[in-house]
Formats: sequence, structure tokens, C-alpha cells
Amino acid sequence: MNRNALVLTLLGESLPEALMARVDTLVSRYALYASAHRWLRHDTAAAPGRAACLAVELSGPALAGGRVDVEALREEALALGREEGVDIAIQAADEWRGHRRLVCFDMDSTLIKTEVIDELARRHGVGDEVAAITERAMRGELDFQQSFRARMARLEGLDEAVLEDIAATLPLMDGLETLMEGLARYGYRTAIISGGFSYFARHLQKRFGFDEVHANELIIADGRVTGEVREPIVDAARKAELLQEVAARHDLKLSQTVAVGDGANDLEMLARAGLGIAFRAKPLVRQQARQSITTLGLDAVLFLMGHGCAERADTPAG
Repeated sequence: MNRNALVLTLLGESLPEALMARVDTLVSRYALYASAHRWLRHDTAAAPGRAACLAVELSGPALAGGRVDVEALREEALALGREEGVDIAIQAADEWRGHRRLVCFDMDSTLIKTEVIDELARRHGVGDEVAAITERAMRGELDFQQSFRARMARLEGLDEAVLEDIAATLPLMDGLETLMEGLARYGYRTAIISGGFSYFARHLQKRFGFDEVHANELIIADGRVTGEVREPIVDAARKAELLQEVAARHDLKLSQTVAVGDGANDLEMLARAGLGIAFRAKPLVRQQARQSITTLGLDAVLFLMGHGCAERADTPAG
């Protein structure tokens, strides 16, 4: 890998020739050229028009001399991706690509296809009340901790059996199983860092082998939810702190970490990680995160980490 290079990664259900031509035109305007291509999907490598992922190494004297506005290139690439219905990621071809060691995930709407607190509220008959509190928070009338406590209070008295039922039927995000198999194959440490509830995160931990869980702990007494959680509440700042604490505990640099999340409360964690990925996030989050995935499943995280989905663990990452 040329260290004076960028890696442009294309992800989508289809990567047609017309798209490739537009990408070539874009990078040439920045005095860059494709010095290497690497298909990251083994079953489509022979059929580029149907490939799910392609990594392109970009080089050029202007890049080596520090005369390329990488942020402007990224903005244009994001706009092109939106037009074409694909994801385009741009990363430095640094020493950690393919060799990071810790991957941390948000849970709700990232590992699973739901917001658990909304499902709990619906089952307790207070869905509309909780939705109204969420709306107030989105308008800026309440901060995260205020809104979280207010929503939790509405859950007082919920039968623990409801939690058990929801945990047993969590709708998994597309690609989760493939992703976890890949991360285990490559020897990554994994953690859930969530503003959701540890009750459900531990269920995922048991099923998929996450090494650590850090989430809000519901207080349950006499088989009923009390409407309170143990302090400290896992909010945006706490998520970023936990990422750093987990990395430090395992003698890892932040540049060796990956964080994946979908919400505004994940942005601090995404920014602190060596590789921050917004997954199926709202436009504002996608814009602020350094990388994003909207078109493929969660297993596409492997692609942005520099791995093909079907590689063996001893295959060098590009």
C-alpha cells in the first residue's frame, strides 16, 4: 500500500460502468489517478457491473505534496454517491487500514432494527407519551439525559416478562451475523456501547460473542421495571469516554479503533475513533461522520476496514 495515497471505496448493490466513469472524472479534477483496484466481494470479482464493493487506491504528485483538498473531494464524492444511489468513502491509506483491533457498536437501529425503548413503551401502553417526549428532545427543549429520564419514568411498572419476550425476538440488522463472523475470524475485540439497555445488549452478547457491553442498566424490583436506571447514564459524551477507556484498558491507540452508530448521540464516539462509520443514519449524521454506509448491510463495515467479506484471516488487507 502506498502511504502517500487515499483509498476510495465504492459500495452498492450495483456499480455500473457509467458510475465508474464519473468517479474517474471526479478524481482527475483533483490531479489524482487510480493506481490500484481491489474488488472486495469474491463472488462478483469477475463481474464488475454487479460488484458490491470496490476499493480504489488514489495517487498523484499533488497528494504526495499535500496540495489536495481531501475534504472538498470527500464532499463531492458524497454528493455523487447520493445521485447514484451508492456509498463512496474516502480514507487515508494509513498504517492501520486492515489492522485496527477494537470495534465498538451502538445497538438500537445499528445492531438491531428497532429502538427498544419505543417498543417497551408501546407494550406498556405509553407509546404516544414517549413519542411526544422524544419530539420535544428533537426540538431542543430537553437534553438527552432529561428526555431519557422522562421516558424511563413512563415505563414504571412494566412486567419483566415483556423484556424477556422482546429480547427473544429482537429484529437483527441485515449483515450482523456475517459481520461478527468476519470480525471473529480476523481477531478483533468487539464491544457494544449503547444508550439503550444492557438487558438487551447482553442478549446480543450471549448470541454473537461481543467481548464487552456498556449500556444503561434498568432497575427491576419484584419483577417490575421501576422507571429508573443506574448512574451514570450512557449519553453521547459517555459513549466517547467508554470508547477511549476500553481502548486504553487493552493498550490500544485510538487510531486502532472503529466505531459504528446511527444517531446524533453517536457522533462524539465516531469522531474519537480511528475509523468512525455512520450506519443507515440521518443526513446530518452522515454528513458529520467521516464515513457512512446506507446501501448495504452491516457486514459492509468489513469493506471500510479493508477486508473482503470472504477472505481468510491470513489474507493481507489492502
